[in-house]
Amino acid sequence: MKPARTILILALIAAAFLGGYGYGRWYGKEGSAQAPQKSGRRILYYVDPMHPAYKSDKPGIAPDCGMKLEPVYADEGPAAAPVERKILHYRDAKDHRYTSDKPGLNPETGNDLEPVYEEAPAMKPGAVQISAEKQQLIGVRYGQAEYTASGESIHAVGKVAVDETRISHIHSRTDGWIEKVYVNFMGDLVKKGQPLLTMYSPELLATQQEFLLALNAKDIMQHSTVRGVAADQDALVAAARRRLEHWELTEAQIEEIQRTRKPVTNVTLYAPVSGYVSARNAFPNQKIAPETDLYTVVDLSRVWVLANVFEYEAPLVRLGQPAVVDLPYQPGKSHRARVSYIQPQVDPATRTLQVRLELDNPALALKPDMFVDVELETPRRKRLTVPAEAVLDAGIQKTVFVDLGKGFFEPRQVEIGERLGDRIEILKGLTAGERIVTSGNFLISSESQLRGAAGHQHD
Repeated sequence: MKPARTILILALIAAAFLGGYGYGRWYGKEGSAQAPQKSGRRILYYVDPMHPAYKSDKPGIAPDCGMKLEPVYADEGPAAAPVERKILHYRDAKDHRYTSDKPGLNPETGNDLEPVYEEAPAMKPGAVQISAEKQQLIGVRYGQAEYTASGESIHAVGKVAVDETRISHIHSRTDGWIEKVYVNFMGDLVKKGQPLLTMYSPELLATQQEFLLALNAKDIMQHSTVRGVAADQDALVAAARRRLEHWELTEAQIEEIQRTRKPVTNVTLYAPVSGYVSARNAFPNQKIAPETDLYTVVDLSRVWVLANVFEYEAPLVRLGQPAVVDLPYQPGKSHRARVSYIQPQVDPATRTLQVRLELDNPALALKPDMFVDVELETPRRKRLTVPAEAVLDAGIQKTVFVDLGKGFFEPRQVEIGERLGDRIEILKGLTAGERIVTSGNFLISSESQLRGAAGHQHD
C-alpha cells in the first residue's frame, strides 16, 4: 500500500505543477499588458512622436511615417524640456568666497560645499532642448539672420516701337499736280533738305507773280518824290514774300525768283526731316490737296521699347529708372535705357502694366516691332534676410527656430516679405546676428509640439 500511496502523491504534485505552468502560459500576456497599471501609471493613448496630432488606442506603428507609437501616461502633464545643468564649481554653503573644483567640505570651516550651476537660457513656451547626438541624427544645420544688400531686377519682354514724337507727315500747302517723284518706295532713307517731288500749283504760281509785281513796282517808285510811296512799296514786297514763305518755299527758291524775275512753274518739295519713309502716297500726275498725306518719315535714331511687367512688380517701377535692353540674336551686347512713361491702367486680360523705355539707336540695331529682353534695375537696399528653408510656412503662421545655445531651440513667429533668390526677407520677429535652424527644423517642431505645443500645427 505504501508504494501505491507514494505514486499517488507524486502524481498529484505533477498535476499541480503542470496546471500552474499552463495557467501562466495562457494568461501571462494579459497580466503583462496590465503591468504598467499595477505600477500606478495608466496609459491614456499612444502618439506618433513625429506627428503628435496622430493618436491611437493601441500600440503599434504610425501609418504615415512608420515610427513606433509612444505611450502617454495619465500622470504626465505638459512635459517641460529637460534641462541639463552644468556644474561650474563648488562653494562653501555659508561662506561663498571659498570655491573648489570638487565636492566635499571646506577644510577651514568644515561646512558642506554646494554646487554652482551654469544658468540656462530664458525659455519660452514651446522651447526644447535636443542633445548633440540627436541633432546629428536628424541632420540639424544652422544659418544666420543677416542684412543683405539686394538690387532686385525685374525681367520682362519688350517690343520696339517708333518714337511717336519723331514721326513727320509731309503735305503740300496748296492744291496742285505732281510732276516728278524723286522718292518712290517705302523704306527709303531720306535726308533733311533732300528733294521729294516737284509739283505744279496755279495758286502758288499766282502768288509768285504777285511777288514779282511788287518787286517791279518798288523799282519804279523808289525814285518817286511823293512822300511815303517808297515805304508802301517795301511793305507790299514784304507781304508777298511772306505768302511765299507760308507756301513753304525755301529761302533759296525765293531768292532765285527775285534774281531771275521769273516765276517757277514746277516747285520742288523738300524733306523737312531725316528718316525712313514708312508710308508713301505720291505718284506722278497725281492731283493733290493740302490734306493729302504725301509721305510719312520716321526718325529711328531714337526709339521706344514697350515692356509689360506684372502688376505685383508695378510698385518697383519708377520714372527715370535705368534699364538694360538685350537683343536675343546679339548676346553680350546691351543697350542702356530709361523709363519715360508708366501706363496708368493694368491690362485686364494679361494683368500686366505697360512701361515705356526710351533709348538711342545710333546703329539702327533696334527695329520697330522687334522683340527684346528688358531688365529693369531697382535700387539696392539692405534687408534682414534668412535662408528660405529656415521658415516653416503653415499658412497664417511663419515659424523660425532660434538656437539659444546648449542645445536649446526657441520657436519664433515671424513676418516675411519678399523672396530674394534663396533667401526670404524678415519684416518682424528676428534681429540681425541670431543663429537659426535651416535643416531639421521640421523634426524640432514636432518635438516642440510633443513637449508643450509650440503653436505650429502639422497635418
